[in-house]
Amino acid sequence: MTKPKIATDWLAGCSGCHMSLLDIDERIVQLAELADIRATPVTDLKEPDESGVDVGILEGAVNLTTNEEVAHRMRRRCKILVALGDCAVFGGVLTMRNFHKLEDALRRAYVEAESVDGDGKIPSSPELGRPTRVRALDEVVDVDVYIPGCPPDPDVIFYALSELLQGRIPELKDEKLHWH
Repeated sequence: MTKPKIATDWLAGCSGCHMSLLDIDERIVQLAELADIRATPVTDLKEPDESGVDVGILEGAVNLTTNEEVAHRMRRRCKILVALGDCAVFGGVLTMRNFHKLEDALRRAYVEAESVDGDGKIPSSPELGRPTRVRALDEVVDVDVYIPGCPPDPDVIFYALSELLQGRIPELKDEKLHWH
């Protein structure tokens, strides 16, 4: 019997959700026994297989056109899409940028910030994409499973992935639903 395939990727955020995923420690071996981990941001394979994966996991908010491309690609290539962490679930702290004009936020971050040494410049490259209004993942693509938290608790991540890899949709409530 073939193992379910998993792919993960990150959008706009701090990558703390992937660190929390790694914090499941030795239990990651149990998950690796249940799943074929195909792509992650921290491995050589960065994108989900073109032929598709069973579970796609995205952390982070959507705030660039390149994030939209990643979200749409993962949605097209996975059967079940998981929004991992508050940024993917709600947009997270990044949505604070939506209270300001984009140009003002970029100028403050790249030109006026105290840490800028002289020649501050707003980055611009097709590889970076164009900034957009910050959105939760489900404002861009359909999401099947939500795992909130900043970052999500490693025990909850392990529970959710274990359930998914055994063909069940995890039920996150009570002690498994963390809002921190």
